[in-house]
Order: sequence, then C-alpha cells, then structure tokens
Amino acid sequence: MKRTISLWMGLLAFALVPVFAQAPAATGKIHGHVTNPTGEPQGAGTVSLSTDGGATLKYNFPVNASGDYAGEAPAGTYMVIYRAPDTPPGKMVDFVKGVKVVAGTDVLQDIDMSRQEYIDKMPAEQRKQLEDLKKANSEAIKANKIINQLNADLRAVNEDIAQAENARTQVAHDLGANASATDIDAKVNAIRAAKYTDIETMMTRDTALKPDEPILWTELGRAQIGLKKYDQAETTYKKALALESAAKKPNPEVIGNINAGLGEIYARTGKAPEATAAFDAAVKADPTRASFYLRNEAVIYFQEKNSAAQIAAADEAIKVSPNDAILYYIKGQGLIQNATVDPKTQRIVLPPDCTAAYQKYLELSPNGPYSGEVKGILSQAGEKISSSYKAPKRR
Repeated sequence: MKRTISLWMGLLAFALVPVFAQAPAATGKIHGHVTNPTGEPQGAGTVSLSTDGGATLKYNFPVNASGDYAGEAPAGTYMVIYRAPDTPPGKMVDFVKGVKVVAGTDVLQDIDMSRQEYIDKMPAEQRKQLEDLKKANSEAIKANKIINQLNADLRAVNEDIAQAENARTQVAHDLGANASATDIDAKVNAIRAAKYTDIETMMTRDTALKPDEPILWTELGRAQIGLKKYDQAETTYKKALALESAAKKPNPEVIGNINAGLGEIYARTGKAPEATAAFDAAVKADPTRASFYLRNEAVIYFQEKNSAAQIAAADEAIKVSPNDAILYYIKGQGLIQNATVDPKTQRIVLPPDCTAAYQKYLELSPNGPYSGEVKGILSQAGEKISSSYKAPKRR
C-alpha cells in the first residue's frame, strides 16, 4: 500500500511541474520522380533524406508504382537518397547532394538514373545488359505502336463495313419516300464504294506493316469483294487461309470466314461447284456458325439469280434453321422459275414444292417484307392461303 501511494504522489508532483512548449520546426515539402537506367519509371523503393552523407536516413518516402514520391521534412539541406527494395543496409542506389527543403514550399527533386554520369559508373557487364534491354524495349515500343495502329484501323474497318451494309436503309431514310429506285441505288453504290475503298487502303498498308496477321488479309479480301475485285480478293483470301492454317492454334471462326469469303467470290463469278465446296468448308471449320454461312450462301445465289443453286442452298440452310422465314422465300423464288401457265385458265401453275415454300414463309412471317408479294403469287395461282399449309403427298 505504501508503495502505491508513493508512486501516486510522485506522479502528482511531476504533473505540477510547469512545461514550456517548444515552437514546431518550420517544414517544407519535397516531391519528385524516380527514373531507372532504361528511362522508365522506377516503380518501387524508398527516397530518403539524410544530413550526414547517408549514414542516417531521417525521413523516408515510398516510391509508388508510377515512380513518384512525396513527403515533408524540416527546412534544411539534405542528401536525397534512393534505395531499391532489395538494397542492402548501408548501401544506396543513387543520390543527389545539396537539396534544400524550404519552409512553406514544395521542392521538386527528381532522381534520374538514366543520366550518362550514372551509366558511366556502372560495371561494363551491367552497361552491356542495359544496352540490350534498351534495344529490346525500343523494339517492343515500336511493335506496340504498330499493334495499336492496327487495332485502331480494325475498329475503323468494322464501322465502315456497318455503314456500307446499312447504306440502303440510311439512304432511303435520307432521300425520303418519293426518291426513285435509281437515285437510291446510285447513292448506295457511292457510299459502299467509298467505304470499301477506305478499308482497302487501310488494310493494304497494314498487311505491309504486319504481313503475318491473317485477320488483316481477311479484311482486305472483304473490301476487295465489296469493290468487285474478285481475282484480287481470291488471292488475298488464300493468303489469309494459308497463314491461319499454319498457326499453332488455328481459329475456327477465322478459317470459316475465309472459306465463306471464297464461297462468295466463286458464287458471284459463276463458279457454283467451287462456291458450294467453299461454303461447305466454312461449315466444317466452324459448325457453330453453320446457319450463318448457309443462309449467306442462299442469299448470294438469290442475288446472283442462280435459281438452281439458290434452291439447293436454301434446302441445306433450312435443315439447320427450319424457322428462318427468308429461306423459304428464297427457295420459292428459285422454284417459281419452273412454273407453267395453264392454257385454259391462263393461271400460273406452281410446282408443289414452290407452293409449300411460299405457304411456309407466310406461316413464319405473315406480315414480313415479302408477304404481299407471296400472297399475290399464290392468288394468281389459285392457291388458298393458309397459315398451316402442308404440301400434298406425292404419288
């Protein structure tokens, strides 16, 4: 008990001793950037301030991932020292002498290890490693710039293609309902020619910059098809196919698109067997997009007015996409070429498969863009329009 009282009394006595507060030392701020010998930011380590040549590190400021540091210290003259995370105790990586921290100001002091003075003091082996690293970095930077340009061009290509494909809708809107088909066609063709020419120009340049990239050749071929340069497009697509096929892991979608591009070329130049083989190769390469490839095949034959090929293509596409109304319209348009005229009634006589295709189109798309035309054909043929039509069984 006595001991406890004695301690308490002592504390009371100490508490009563007057304390005179000292005025705080005036401080200033310091900040800067640390650059390594390659010229890149040094994104780790510590910047310290010392007043005794580095023997004592009084104020320590971490270097962030961007190579920046910042801190505050009493006004004075310091040696600014940089140490890496793995720098042994008592050692330093770089320093700057005679740096003054001024009260109330923020001093900038960078530490630049890419300066020639620092590099000259490095051992010969390290200088050699540094030169090799700089060369590698320079090549990487150059390659990255090229890749960034290529990616920007590919984004522009996608925009141009979208505008080319949607040109008719946009032109019809812009010219209004009173515009003639001739005026619309002329404007659409002008827009598409301009867009595909832009793509051809970009991809011709980009295939020269990176000739081993299949996607660039693919987009070049696509532009050449749009410009109806079919011979050039065939050569371009074959180049793309050879490159992609030789890759360590060929991309099925890229190979599918290339073969589909070749199929379009052949279909538009009257080479139906070659076209069919190319589209079949596209489906084999990328079965997940079979409906897309086969639908396009049928549409292209329809545009080229190759009725026999469009019927066959539509049949194959229907197997994959039995609920795609446009395929039945395309098939019917091909089959109607075989229609005859009844000499007694002067009505057209449709082949049974043609009637079935048209009726199926109306079943799937009763108010579709071709429904009026299809109903008119069926009416002229004396066929009853039914939403659940079934073709009569053949005997």
